[in-house]
Amino acid sequence: MDKIHINGIKTYAYHGAIQEERVLGQYFITDLVLHLDLTNASKTDDLSETVHYGEVYNLVAEIVKGEPVSLIERLAGKINAELFDRYDKIIEVETTITKPNPPIDGNYDSVAITLHGKRETSWQ
Repeated sequence: MDKIHINGIKTYAYHGAIQEERVLGQYFITDLVLHLDLTNASKTDDLSETVHYGEVYNLVAEIVKGEPVSLIERLAGKINAELFDRYDKIIEVETTITKPNPPIDGNYDSVAITLHGKRETSWQ
């Protein structure tokens, strides 16, 4: 399976389970791995044979800047669902969301989750 990686989408937003996170906000960093077949794109040099990663970037930034959620797991789920809705070529997606500065008292670099989604197929 071929992959498109979009790394380090840094967006300021207001998600979190703690009220202060929703008031003060913080940066969220999103990394994506889109699984799809890039064979035709590699042969034809035709943008319609792949997924336009500029559009994906804009979509992800819009979702992250959107309505606040308590959990970054939910935020990743919204991103995955929208990617599947908009891009038929995507077969699987891995969305990693990192909170560089969550309100945890301790010594660490960041916290992150990765949500893996696979396109559901319906057999008729």
